[in-house]
Amino acid sequence: MRRLAILASGRGSNLQALLDAIAAGMLDAEIVGVFSDKLEAPALQRVEASKRWSRDAKAYAHRSDFDDELAEAIAATSPDWVVCAGYLRLLDAGFVARFRGRLLNIHPSLLPAYRGLKTHARAIADGVAEHGASVHFVSPELDAGAVIAQATVPVLPGDTPDALAARVLAVEHPLLLAVVALAVAGRIAECDGTVLMDGHPMLRPLRVESAAFPAPPGPTPP
Repeated sequence: MRRLAILASGRGSNLQALLDAIAAGMLDAEIVGVFSDKLEAPALQRVEASKRWSRDAKAYAHRSDFDDELAEAIAATSPDWVVCAGYLRLLDAGFVARFRGRLLNIHPSLLPAYRGLKTHARAIADGVAEHGASVHFVSPELDAGAVIAQATVPVLPGDTPDALAARVLAVEHPLLLAVVALAVAGRIAECDGTVLMDGHPMLRPLRVESAAFPAPPGPTPP
């Protein structure tokens, strides 16, 4: 059973989707810790007290001091994968290097479009017809790591940022679950900034709503 460390800054709805999948037997994994840069992040309440770690990141004089302490706390849980599920703080290069290749993030846009914050308002302002969410490997540059999979939603006439955000959140949960399932099954990896699926480079991100994920490779037919 693979061990997951989860980073979250807010409500933890993506965390709850993973917990529900584990409880239902849909995901062969264990969440070994939930880590937050907010002392009172609601996400922390979704797991037992022994699995909670939080600090006020703003209380640290230097960003690297907080990230070093966070990295030590995560490493102590011996995770196979570290998943940023609504974690709103940029991770420094040292942290990323320590967990590179097993560090995932879900972001509410169709990357490389709209890196950073306020993605829904920016998409509406630009008049795009399609928006969505992406799961990617984390690199030192903000939201710039190799994209594994995406899910799309339409941008509707008269959309508000809140309405669009709710529509995107509905596809975030199955998207993250699908990618984490691939990760714990050992089917995805990162090599030199490229996603490998079953050992082969992916030419483009997977789209969860348009096709099922590829089946594991089987024996070559005679």
